[in-house]
Amino acid sequence: MPGLTLDLDLYTIKLKNVTEFTTFILTGFTDDFEVQIFLFLLFLAIYLFTLVGNLGLVILVIGDSRLHNPMYYFLSVLSFLDACYSSVVTPKMLVNFLAENKAISYVGCAAQMLLFVTFGTTECFLLAAMAYDRYVAIYNPLLYSVSMSPRVYVPLIIASYVGGILHACVHTVATFSLSFCASNEIRHVFCDIPPLLAISCSDTHTNQLLLSYLVGSIEIVTILTVLISYGFILLAIRKIHSAAGRRKVFSTCGSHLTGVSIYHATILFTYVRPSSSYALDHDMIASTFYTIVIPMLNPIIYSLRNKDVKEAMKNLFGKNWYINKVY
Repeated sequence: MPGLTLDLDLYTIKLKNVTEFTTFILTGFTDDFEVQIFLFLLFLAIYLFTLVGNLGLVILVIGDSRLHNPMYYFLSVLSFLDACYSSVVTPKMLVNFLAENKAISYVGCAAQMLLFVTFGTTECFLLAAMAYDRYVAIYNPLLYSVSMSPRVYVPLIIASYVGGILHACVHTVATFSLSFCASNEIRHVFCDIPPLLAISCSDTHTNQLLLSYLVGSIEIVTILTVLISYGFILLAIRKIHSAAGRRKVFSTCGSHLTGVSIYHATILFTYVRPSSSYALDHDMIASTFYTIVIPMLNPIIYSLRNKDVKEAMKNLFGKNWYINKVY
């Protein structure tokens, strides 16, 4: 009996050690204070530009009647998504650059992961839906308003969000079902999946398979949708005889292809690899790029190469200039 009591005491101590972490420490890029100040100013500028650019694009689409068509509705949803996506990660990262205590609660870490995986996956599906929208508009423009009616594009947007939420729930539940007893220091600026798996003392083989197969499947489906859509678009372009018509098609499709290529390349680099090839420092830079930098680039990519958006911006600023001049 004394031996049994001793074994129970040891088991209780081990159990306490497994469950004692209620917070995590986000170690970030560096401990150098001067570098942290520089990074704080840099990412603050990026974040402000991201909010202004994306929310400004949403307001532009809502306010200008010429942009009231499915293509720009998709673009406004993408812009709102990017603003939310960046807001999940950046504010906490900015605080940590200046704070000595870089802790994030267990619940806060889970919520951050849930939200950023939701928004990231939703963006993958939404970019694929935007490619399909471009195919419908270019392949048969006379039937575009019928083929891409609210009964079509609204379910596509909703399905993108539902897919993102389901994917995020699977990874969040699977990750936070693990035990974290070895360390609570996350070598990252936010609660991403690979760095959390790296500090778990549980068997993460199932989690690694989930990460590779689910992300890989989503990437295959969405990239194939984009490639097939643009395959039909190329066939449609061959039927366009005017140079002006071809330039318009290339301007709208080129911006979308640029955004898709940058986004999917970083996703594939970060997640769809063998776990043995993970380098957390490199992954931190890559994931920071697609969660913070790409949301800033999207308004530039979709605005500078889009004649309708540029005209709407000129009209908006022209009206404001005229009003200010009158007053």
